Amino acid sequence: MGAGHAHRLYRHGHSPVHTLPPHTKLAAAFGFVVVVVSTPREAMWAFGLYALLLASVACAARVPAGFLLKRLLIEVPFVAFAVLMPFVAEGDRVGVLGLSLSVNGLWGAWNVLAKGTLGVATSVLLASTTELRALLLGLQRLKLPPLLVQIASFMIRYGDVVTDEMRRMRIARESRGFDASGVRHWGVLAKSAGALFIRSYERGERVHLAMVSRGYAGSMPVIDEVIASRAQWSYALALPCTALLVCLLGWML
Repeated sequence: MGAGHAHRLYRHGHSPVHTLPPHTKLAAAFGFVVVVVSTPREAMWAFGLYALLLASVACAARVPAGFLLKRLLIEVPFVAFAVLMPFVAEGDRVGVLGLSLSVNGLWGAWNVLAKGTLGVATSVLLASTTELRALLLGLQRLKLPPLLVQIASFMIRYGDVVTDEMRRMRIARESRGFDASGVRHWGVLAKSAGALFIRSYERGERVHLAMVSRGYAGSMPVIDEVIASRAQWSYALALPCTALLVCLLGWML
């Protein structure tokens, strides 16, 4: 995959969670999210237990609460959507603080907030304890289609390149006195977006030609083959297995 670089979501550490093979953490995170989504929304206590399980993982990984909560802000659009659901959903209504709210909408909002927050927190914990390059190696180890792994690899590798190109174009505009302050400036921004697309496309062609000239034949070499022991698998799968027990209790009670 080539040399990786630390992402802003990654928090360097030497905890037991950090040292787990990436494919075991990917499998555990996916299994945990599936269990959370499968839990009935009426079992509110179950989601509290899921949160405690994630908190225990964060403690084991030595990820501070502030670090985690700050990155949970990415779900703000989903929170806004959930807040609107009790007002626009149909069905039986109930009065809350003088407001007429839909019962189905309230349950739907709770469902989105609880499951969405737990899913985002799981993703943030995974990214906080696993480098991007390791995640790609984990996906490869889990036999994800090679083409999808390559696409993800190139997106990660050249996302910063395109972002830096955008920054240089913005500095060039501002150095010439441009300030986007109204609708009349949208044309300039549209031309800048077109120029960025052309530059990115041309750069992609040059990169592809360089790779082909160095022997690229449609697949990337596996640089580091990580093997997980039975103990590591057991440690990683403790989270989704415990969550599965909670989910089964939620359906039975």
